[in-house]
Amino acid sequence: MHAEQLKSSSRKWMTAALTAFTEGPDSYDFAVHHAGIAAEHLLKAYLAGLHPALIVEARDFDSLLHATGHGALASAPASQAKTIGLVEAHARVHKLLRNQIPINKQALEPVANARNGVAHSGIHDVAEVQTVFTTCLRLIDPLLAELKIAPGDYWGSYAPLHDRLIEERVQATRIRLEGKLAKARAIFGQRYGHLASKEREIVLATVTRHAPSWMEQDLETTCPACGSKGWLMGDTRIEETNGPIVVFTPYIFACSACDLHVESEEFRQLGDLGDEVELSDSPEDFYGTWEPDPRFIPDDLDDPMSDANRAPDEDIHRGR
Repeated sequence: MHAEQLKSSSRKWMTAALTAFTEGPDSYDFAVHHAGIAAEHLLKAYLAGLHPALIVEARDFDSLLHATGHGALASAPASQAKTIGLVEAHARVHKLLRNQIPINKQALEPVANARNGVAHSGIHDVAEVQTVFTTCLRLIDPLLAELKIAPGDYWGSYAPLHDRLIEERVQATRIRLEGKLAKARAIFGQRYGHLASKEREIVLATVTRHAPSWMEQDLETTCPACGSKGWLMGDTRIEETNGPIVVFTPYIFACSACDLHVESEEFRQLGDLGDEVELSDSPEDFYGTWEPDPRFIPDDLDDPMSDANRAPDEDIHRGR
């Protein structure tokens, strides 16, 4: 449960993963499995650096006792402590570092599937090897910054391979996004190009009236493909440090007029469309049952940016 031990373990697993990756297809199963473990351990290193209890399985009381320094009271040894897995570790860190971590829950799914598939069944989707591998690299990079680990120390002699894989991934994402934008423009032209300006305006007002999603929150914006009204969709949270204010974090863009749908890596290529937005609603009006968090105490009352509550419990603020 020690952060330093987890950092060291992550580096060892990633070195093994990169070695396996360079050995070719026969070792790709090791590559995705080891990369998944490396990512999991670095996520846990960040959490354990805040407090060891944050990597413990919440329902296992003995494990919580060990993590909080009361192991003498536990009925099971520390070697049997139960910790969270990759998916839960990612969910917890993403909640704390949502602006820094580019990998959301959906993007992480192939990584978890590959890691578990190899570990439990000896199988994985060969077609997704490079996607899984580069997803792990992209997840780890911002964690290195947060943990103040020099990239050169972590990647070692494989740093050029890391850079090349990331570069290829970014290029592929941009190409894929440009393809989606071109297709969306063509669809828009086919659907509405024959209509007169006034008639088109009336039709589009009907077509784009509602957001095509059931996510927690949506916000209308201009479609980058066709210029019609599109929708950003995501979730919200309370930001206490500069507020309290309601902050909207978009994850998906969709346009009913041209069928453009962008999320995950491609979404980040849309420029400021992916930025968080401060909503004008007060927390009381937005959530209805919201009350200030009594646990929020700034580290320095003269410096509100110095915050002892790095991630207030959002569930307290939500009435829905």
